[in-house]
Amino acid sequence: MREICRGLRFPEGPIAMADGTVLLVEIARRTLSRCHPDGRVEVVAELGGGPNGAAIGPDGRVYICNNGGFTWHDAGGLLIPGFQPEDYVGGSIQAVDLDSGKVETLYTACGDRPLRGPNDLVFDGVGGFYFTDLGKGRPGDMDRGAVYYARADGSGIQLVAAPLLTPNGIGLSPGDDRLYYAETSTGRLMYWDVDAPGVIKPAAPQLSPAAVPAHLLANLGGAHRVDSLAVDSEGNVCVATLGAGAVTAVAPDGYIRALVPVPGGDPMVTNVCFGGPDLATAYITVSGTGRLMAHEWHCPGHPLAHLNR
Repeated sequence: MREICRGLRFPEGPIAMADGTVLLVEIARRTLSRCHPDGRVEVVAELGGGPNGAAIGPDGRVYICNNGGFTWHDAGGLLIPGFQPEDYVGGSIQAVDLDSGKVETLYTACGDRPLRGPNDLVFDGVGGFYFTDLGKGRPGDMDRGAVYYARADGSGIQLVAAPLLTPNGIGLSPGDDRLYYAETSTGRLMYWDVDAPGVIKPAAPQLSPAAVPAHLLANLGGAHRVDSLAVDSEGNVCVATLGAGAVTAVAPDGYIRALVPVPGGDPMVTNVCFGGPDLATAYITVSGTGRLMAHEWHCPGHPLAHLNR
């Protein structure tokens, strides 16, 4: 494993580009930034709030889940996010034009449901995107989360599932027929089968409005928590694993294939994406110490929709 960049302010949402650079957000810096192979970092856009997940859309813009921001504190040299900040004004979905740096806010609510803490997103093959809303935490309470589906042009958004407990990373299987999400606080990977774009099939009859039943893919157990994820070409769900400071690869049948530790002792391993000429390089954000790492994976990643390589 090798280091690409350091000195980042809680990086997340990596996107490996064809020119060898990696776009990512710096949540504490409130920017979309570009990391170069020689370690240089440049700001692409100022986003405000708390930019979190990122993905390239069908129009070539970078779509951002903005969680509205955090309070921040130092824990033994690690930068750690905390509760909802005093300047919080809500969550949103933003789109950034890479040529001009222009930022457009597409969504701040779904009907009468305000977006609280959008976290991560994935585009399907027809140009829509699923995203998680983890919600915000406060000293005495926390929001319940949700999954939404939205159109890239800002013309429509719909609720897919709610309420959920800390939904974080989200991804689609090859074929777009299974929607995975990471449940941070329990350390579980969950999924639904997809009936149509934006329409999931509950794992069991929905007996009450309290939840939309999902299948359990894997429970990492112990003190492990799960963050954002990517899917490789074998269909393995590769999930950043908090606490362990690693990436865990889980097969489509739930078998835990590997735990890939990130050197340096930072437990805040938060995200992974695939890039390089053959998509076999895993780029990993290590957020407490502000690093972007690269590791040669055992197989290529699954190509993301709309990312022109």
